[in-house]
Amino acid sequence: MASPNSRATLVDYCKRKLGEPVIEVNVDEDQVDDRIDEALDYYREYHSDATVKTYLKHLVTAADVANQYITLSTDIIYVTKLFPITSTFANSRNFFDIKYQIMLNDMHNLAGFVGDLAYYEQMQQYLSLLETKLNGVPQVQFSRRQNRLYIFGDFADEDIKEGDYIVAEVYETINPETHTAIYNDKWLKAYSTALIKQQWGQNLIKFDGMQLPGGVTLNGRQMYDDATGELEKLKEDIRLENEMPPDFFVG
Repeated sequence: MASPNSRATLVDYCKRKLGEPVIEVNVDEDQVDDRIDEALDYYREYHSDATVKTYLKHLVTAADVANQYITLSTDIIYVTKLFPITSTFANSRNFFDIKYQIMLNDMHNLAGFVGDLAYYEQMQQYLSLLETKLNGVPQVQFSRRQNRLYIFGDFADEDIKEGDYIVAEVYETINPETHTAIYNDKWLKAYSTALIKQQWGQNLIKFDGMQLPGGVTLNGRQMYDDATGELEKLKEDIRLENEMPPDFFVG
């Protein structure tokens, strides 16, 4: 299959690229699986097409409050923002709500000198400033290897309590078993092939210089070095052309 759509078809593609079935690729199936895993890990770590920005909604449980952290999925690699859990101005929806009063008194006359759009925008910025000063922005720390989101608040004072909903802006890696188009990515196919080629060369280094019947001489070292050069070039390409800017992941 020219366009791999699964792990098995990607393996078949890589082997055909290396010469099968015309020649035998001397790599064990377990070694092939390891190299495919390595390629997928590197792809999901650095390629922008392998990550998606999404919003995580979580209902705080008693266990979260006791632990003082929230356990996240292993597919989440960055947490860039936690939206305010409570809001002095945004949560209330009654006749005494500031935003309601602004719209009630001013929005009906946007063309007038009192309630124009510029005034409304200035008032929204002013309310946002008050929100920041009075409530602040939740401070969080995400430990990726622990899959934990630490929220710095006073749990004893019920800044965060059971039953609260929190919403976080996160970057999540795409699962290749669900989104099989990943297996047909041009960079992933080239990188997987180069890894298997490097493994093949490494397997043959032990027999380097051995002459086979017919005068053929094995040169595993050359194959290994060629594959290593290809891998370095592919790593440079993904970091320069496909990696998302690091400033996307601050906070």
